[in-house]
Amino acid sequence: MADPVNVPIEDASIKLGQFLKLANLVDSGSAAKDLLAAGVVRVNGAPETRRGRQLVNGDLVQVAAQAARVSDGSTPDDFPW
Repeated sequence: MADPVNVPIEDASIKLGQFLKLANLVDSGSAAKDLLAAGVVRVNGAPETRRGRQLVNGDLVQVAAQAARVSDGSTPDDFPW
């Protein structure tokens, strides 16, 4: 697994489906739904199938070899662009 990218969010929490799109781990909501249904998304190391799962600062989301960490904005993002 590659080092996780810090992805800042504006609120105290975010739904998993929204975060997958925000972190560019999926292209669309339907792609997120398919990946979650297939059981390939992990949150903090555990498989997750709920698109509405609430994520908070520090949660780690993994899809295959990609990973993104929820950030409260106090740490700079690690996007390469």
